[in-house]
Amino acid sequence: MTGQRNYQTDAIVIKKTKLGEADTILTLYTPDFGKIQGFARSLRKTKSKLAGHLELLTHSLVSLARGRNLDTITGSQTIDSFLPLKSNFLLTSYALYATELVNQFTAEHIENYPLFQLLLETLKKLCENEDNEMVLRYFELHLLDRVGYRPHLQQCVSCRATLEPITNSFSPANGGVLCPDCSYRSQYPVYPISVNALKVLRFLLSYDLYTATRLKIDSGLNIELEAIMRDYIRYLLEKDLKSTAWLDAIKDETGR
Repeated sequence: MTGQRNYQTDAIVIKKTKLGEADTILTLYTPDFGKIQGFARSLRKTKSKLAGHLELLTHSLVSLARGRNLDTITGSQTIDSFLPLKSNFLLTSYALYATELVNQFTAEHIENYPLFQLLLETLKKLCENEDNEMVLRYFELHLLDRVGYRPHLQQCVSCRATLEPITNSFSPANGGVLCPDCSYRSQYPVYPISVNALKVLRFLLSYDLYTATRLKIDSGLNIELEAIMRDYIRYLLEKDLKSTAWLDAIKDETGR
């Protein structure tokens, strides 16, 4: 991109920010440039030719012109609109959770092609509307892996002893699992992690998305895994994601 005024890139629209009467700043996640922002003039006007190609949760080929402070979007063509995600509130909430995770864990202009592929595959998988809780757990784990926060799950993160098949503890501050002895001595908050929960986390990290998400687990184990991952993500970001509240509300309404 250096030295070129005009350039093109695949991009997934992960955030939109209104600017003035009709303009919009788009946050895009791209395979070659990582997270970038683009200015879209008059995007919110009814006659905008770009609007349909730059909707939130859309994979598009985007043309941009470099600017001094912000690049300007000059054209766009939809590659995949992920229509199922936009016609189902629950699927929308899952997808927005995934894109907010990407936005929060990445800085601008840092290429991370594996993360782009992970997000793209996840949005495609969510469109199938199957076991989306497992899709999210897979996404969380592999996103953390790709940005340098892969949890340590094979050995006690403190004493390095092999973890026994008993109830151990997950320590967000230590970035992994502690054995019972180290859990007892920990000065940081720890959360029990069952044998089966640890097995599932290891399984999800060991396989591709389509293999991993064929695993079926009961609701109790699903709740435990969600709580562990949320505690870890909350610790890393030092805040809750905005999308979790809406996701939980939609799940409550739909009985998921």
